[in-house]
Amino acid sequence: MNNYSESHIYDVLIVGAGPSGASAAYWLAEAGYDVAVVERKHFPREKTCGDGLTPRAVRQLEDMGLGDALTGAHKYYGLRTCGYGRELELRWPEHPSFPPYGYVITRHDLDMLVAERAVKAGAHLFQETEAVEPIIDTSSSPERQPSSGSDIHPQGAQDRLSKLLGIRAKCAKTGQTMDFRARYIILSEGTASRISRSIGAKRDKRLPLGMALRGYYRSPRHDDPFIESHLDVRDENGDILPGYAWIFPLGDGRVNVGVGLITTSGRWKGVNTSKMMDTFIANAPASWGLHPEASCGPATGGRLPMGLSTSPVCGPNVILTGDAAGSINPFNGEGISYGYETGRIAAACMGRALCGGGSDAVYDYGTRIQAAYGNYYKIGRTFVKMISHPEVMHRCVQLGMHSKPFMEWLLSIMANLLLPDSNAPAESMYKILNAVARVAPDPEYLSISIPFTK
Repeated sequence: MNNYSESHIYDVLIVGAGPSGASAAYWLAEAGYDVAVVERKHFPREKTCGDGLTPRAVRQLEDMGLGDALTGAHKYYGLRTCGYGRELELRWPEHPSFPPYGYVITRHDLDMLVAERAVKAGAHLFQETEAVEPIIDTSSSPERQPSSGSDIHPQGAQDRLSKLLGIRAKCAKTGQTMDFRARYIILSEGTASRISRSIGAKRDKRLPLGMALRGYYRSPRHDDPFIESHLDVRDENGDILPGYAWIFPLGDGRVNVGVGLITTSGRWKGVNTSKMMDTFIANAPASWGLHPEASCGPATGGRLPMGLSTSPVCGPNVILTGDAAGSINPFNGEGISYGYETGRIAAACMGRALCGGGSDAVYDYGTRIQAAYGNYYKIGRTFVKMISHPEVMHRCVQLGMHSKPFMEWLLSIMANLLLPDSNAPAESMYKILNAVARVAPDPEYLSISIPFTK
């Protein structure tokens, strides 16, 4: 563990070393800032996830200098989508900013790689150190956060998170209570978000929430060149559910198998995801060899806060990133790439704040998040609301599975791989869905610069 000093004041303190926290730590440390990260677990550690890296995630990892570190992971080239007795192999589209491939790598290995990269850049990582409460600046005068212009949270957008002096944490090994102080704080706590909630962040329960369950199985098809998604998931009674199932090959003898259920406004709360998983395993294609004897252990599950469902996402010196900000893509349940991206955007805003921009630079984070994802996620939330109706889901999947071009276009939209300023079919389809929405995040957010102190 790094040497701890209660009197030391860091430039930035980050809570959580998952995708968004480690990304923010890397970019800030690489720029020369004094960064500390407190992480509840010890790396490597297990994490419930589908383990699939899309081209967006690969781009961020390569930008962090981790391209070579991924060569041992299983590379795949697209999505095989299955439903109603049909299957289509859809390759990732060619794109000027993203590679035409992805990887499948366990979070056990991936998160350690990125955390180690941040440490190598100069970040101080305190593992097995759990943030237990915020140290609130009670002397600061009440402020109001500038409106981001978002229509997602018309009331919450006017509130602010509390200003913090630091975080009180507890070391699991020694039981020692440790006060970490910093000029600025990034909360990358994941779905638990204890500190975020305690300083004013709330999830809008009207917006999409995913529930997922995954397990590992030994499989003869562990090195398949496509990840596989099933769109006709059913419950134990054979009724169609608003969700999906996946089989992601890891290339090491195993596959990651899971089911996801997308819900809005509390619908489908009574669905048992364990039974949903059992039903899928029992009916999965025989060639995968998914049977109880092939299981590598019990399945684990988690919640997926989607569509920028948390607000506010910043305060005078605080920013929320990744799952803590509800940044998971509502189209497909992907969160890793958006963790890396929101962490990177947060780092850029904190860098400007430290260079004299102050709270205005911090509040700019909310504006940038809306510019990058706001309209796209708005369409995604509408999509989720539509497929929450089983009859709509049934009809859409049946029609889509009879047109490979349509499904290729849909893949580009759902994976957020649209081409800027293009009138190709996928982009035209997206414009029809929302004529005023931007077709892709501004390229600035993909190669964002952070003011250097070096």
